[in-house]
Amino acid sequence: MKHSAAFEKLVSEIKPHITEISIDELIDKRAAKEPINLVDVREDHEWAAGYIEGAFHLGRGIIERDIEKHFPDRSTPLVLYCGGGYRSALATYSLKEMGYKNVLSLKGGFRGWQENDLPICHKK
Repeated sequence: MKHSAAFEKLVSEIKPHITEISIDELIDKRAAKEPINLVDVREDHEWAAGYIEGAFHLGRGIIERDIEKHFPDRSTPLVLYCGGGYRSALATYSLKEMGYKNVLSLKGGFRGWQENDLPICHKK
C-alpha cells in the first residue's frame, strides 16, 4: 500500500522510540511459550478476513481508549500488528506514552506473516 509522505514521515519519526520484533523472533517466543499477548490493531473488516492465531482484536481507532479494560497491568507483554507495521508502530508508541513497558510492534505485520506462508485463522 502506498502511504502519504506525511504519514511515512510521522512513522519514521516515532520508530526510534519503539521496539520492533521480527516475525522469526515472534515465532521463537511463541515456540518457547513466552507469555505474549498478540494484538491485531487492524480495522474490523481486515480482522474478519483473517488474523494470526491467538491474536486479540483491538483496532487502532480504539486501542488507547480500551487497552486498560483488557490489559490493565502495564507490564503485560504485548506484540501489536497491523497490515504492514505502520499502524502498529503508532499504536506501540501511544501505549508506551500511556505507561506500557513491554510493548512491541511486529515488523512486516500481517502481510509479512502471509508472505512467509504462515497459518492464518478465519472467523467462524
